[in-house]
Amino acid sequence: MSTTGPEGPVHGTHGTGNAARSDRAAGAVTGSAAGDALGAPFEFGAPGVFSARFPDGVGTLCGGGGWDPGEATDDTQMAVLVGESLLDNDGLELPDVFARFRRWAAAEPKDIGLQTEDVLTSGDPWDLAAALHFQINAHAAGNGSLMRATTSAVYFARQGRTATMDAARRIAALTHGDRAAWEGTAVFHELVRVALDGDDPLTAVPAALAEVHPAHRARWAAVLAPDWHPDDATEFNGAVWPCLGTALWALRTTSGFESALAAAVDVGGDTDTVAAVTGGLAGAVYGLGAVPERWTRDLHVPLPGYGGRVLRTADLVSLALRLDGSAGFDHPNNYT
Repeated sequence: MSTTGPEGPVHGTHGTGNAARSDRAAGAVTGSAAGDALGAPFEFGAPGVFSARFPDGVGTLCGGGGWDPGEATDDTQMAVLVGESLLDNDGLELPDVFARFRRWAAAEPKDIGLQTEDVLTSGDPWDLAAALHFQINAHAAGNGSLMRATTSAVYFARQGRTATMDAARRIAALTHGDRAAWEGTAVFHELVRVALDGDDPLTAVPAALAEVHPAHRARWAAVLAPDWHPDDATEFNGAVWPCLGTALWALRTTSGFESALAAAVDVGGDTDTVAAVTGGLAGAVYGLGAVPERWTRDLHVPLPGYGGRVLRTADLVSLALRLDGSAGFDHPNNYT
């Protein structure tokens, strides 16, 4: 699907046919979930913990820290809720997305971001809750809207740059009142759109930045610059800026899906979300076939508050294809 150069993926003859795009859409959604489950056991760990555990670079969905092997966290759970709302409503119905989030939060999931929990359990209306939280706290640039954005990125990708970035902002604003989070989520949407079209998302960063709100453009340009490194971060990577910056750095400095995720997790910190974001972007670049079978075999997504539902890899692939509007894509037998 791509050739590899010294700086990472260099796109050659991807092709833009339906089958190739379907593979990338399925890779984005499944890759994000796999990154989430890969990173979860290492959350809040120091840099280098992943490579110390897997010195040969061949990581597994090992579980730990309260997570079963292959279990995805709130990142993927919320992404699934967004995706299913888009499909059930044939488009974006923000009150419905918020209601699904609120039902999920009330079921006491294993993990939920502090800011997201405050907004969803406040009792405030869907269109005021995040803004009221931001008024009181003044800081709401966490990565919690970015972590769940892969499904919506796939859904809106066919509508073009302006529409996909606008949708990202609107969904992000349900739980995050800080425009910095909106703009980062919008950039991610746009880079996934470019990758699904078979183009190189790394070369699309300048065009995406041109659409960022002027008050936030310089800060986003700094963290998405080609020479930025996670060591340059001025915040913990639970913030939206270093989270997306690390995902692009991981894609830029590696040559495949698995190595990109390993690099992301090895940075430490908020490893499940950084790897989920990296996995969504890298999955859109390299496709479903690049996600190792030893990860997809055990991957599962519980949905608290929804009758004990648990999605498996085949369910994630199906969700991705429906979000993309794909048809006729035969996924490998190990996903059935």
